[in-house]
Amino acid sequence: MDMNAQVKEQDGSGSELKTAPIIISFVVAGFIGLFSETALNMALNNLITSFGIHETTAQWLTTGYLLTLGILVPVSGLILQWFTTRQLFIASLIASIIGTFIAAIAPTFSVLMIARVVQAIGTALLLPLMFNTILMIIPPYKRGRVMGVIGLVIMFAPAVGPTISGLILKSLSWHWIFWISLPLLIGALIYGIIFMGNVTTPTKPKIDILSIILSTIGFGGVVFGFSNAGEGGGWGSPTVIAAMVAGGVGLLLFTIRQLKMKQPILDLRAFKYPMFTMGLLMVVVCMMIILSSMILLPLYLQTSLALSTFAAGLLLLPGGIINGLLSPVMGGLFDRFGPKWLVISGIVVVTAAMFGFSTITMETTAPFIIGLHIVTMVGISMIMMPAQTNGLNQLPPELYPHGTAIMNTLQQVAGAIGTAVAISILSSGANNFMSTVEDKQNPLNQVLAFTAGIQDAFVFAIVASFVGLIISFFIKRVQVEHQL
Repeated sequence: MDMNAQVKEQDGSGSELKTAPIIISFVVAGFIGLFSETALNMALNNLITSFGIHETTAQWLTTGYLLTLGILVPVSGLILQWFTTRQLFIASLIASIIGTFIAAIAPTFSVLMIARVVQAIGTALLLPLMFNTILMIIPPYKRGRVMGVIGLVIMFAPAVGPTISGLILKSLSWHWIFWISLPLLIGALIYGIIFMGNVTTPTKPKIDILSIILSTIGFGGVVFGFSNAGEGGGWGSPTVIAAMVAGGVGLLLFTIRQLKMKQPILDLRAFKYPMFTMGLLMVVVCMMIILSSMILLPLYLQTSLALSTFAAGLLLLPGGIINGLLSPVMGGLFDRFGPKWLVISGIVVVTAAMFGFSTITMETTAPFIIGLHIVTMVGISMIMMPAQTNGLNQLPPELYPHGTAIMNTLQQVAGAIGTAVAISILSSGANNFMSTVEDKQNPLNQVLAFTAGIQDAFVFAIVASFVGLIISFFIKRVQVEHQL
């Protein structure tokens, strides 16, 4: 397979692609999309008041977003083979712009919910396209640094989202979170129209409708089940049980069908490559730790330490910034030395930080929390992109769309699982504490119970870290035989 033919413009000129403008297009678009995703989380209380809705209803703004990603990302491998890079990039930005505009003018919760789904469609198209394009245009020996730049976007944008939205909400309404994002998205679209080149030639494989239905039921059911359990539905809820059973059956049938098809919509042969599987498992562990920590720490800071939303966002900002800045550095180290000792050192650092978080109390100081969070994010920067890049490097080029689809899909599933399990353990720990005290109405006991639940939930993160540590010893540097 001559990959050189596929990294030239598909307009017949045969001119070489300019990689820098393409990467900049993805970085700008990805940053704005991920910023608006987390920025809205800080406005949930405002939305509850504005629309007169319940907390569980407001959480659907997050659940609906994740659910859309869980349904669309698995079939992105097929989508990437049906349309050109330019077509998909423009379509993803248009979806993001339409969703953002609808959200900015949303007069009711239902309209805002629709806007979130449209935004998620844009993200579901953009993320797999971004990773697949980088694999196609960047030679293996340079991928670490470039993937590190992408890591900067993926981690830095969500980190600054809550802080910036906190500033916006101090003097403006929640609508302005979207009004501020809108012109930046339009600018990213114009830049992409000018500079985005076509990286691959669409092969338009056969579309198997049954596979798409099974994928939707399978991944959608699992994400919905875990998300619903984490939002207070509880593991014994009929809705959660039904979703998990439907999801499990759907995934089983989907897997069987993909293995029997000559042209599967999600080629599971990627799992035959051991370093891809090891890298995928490390990414899943990292996402579970990150997402569980991202929901536990703000709750702890606002409930146990009685900090304002804005103050809590500020405390978590340094860790996110440092992670973003270190990602390209770690990518460069990966290019030079490979992933093994970076990943092992990183997971040891993360495990130590999780032990520290499991000891936090109502007397824990803000600098201690900032320090632990920084240590966690430094460790994550040593794990995430090196493990991911090394795994994708082992795949042959024809499996790039499927490998990126698998990784992005399981990241969403891992995030839903990590969040649900953390919240469940938090609730269980708090209830266990309350069962040991006499004065259950005492506000101090309630806060102490909540803090005890937080400590228990971080034990789950410690267990996940230990699993990651075991996996890390099996990671080896991939010697790339296929060349671009």
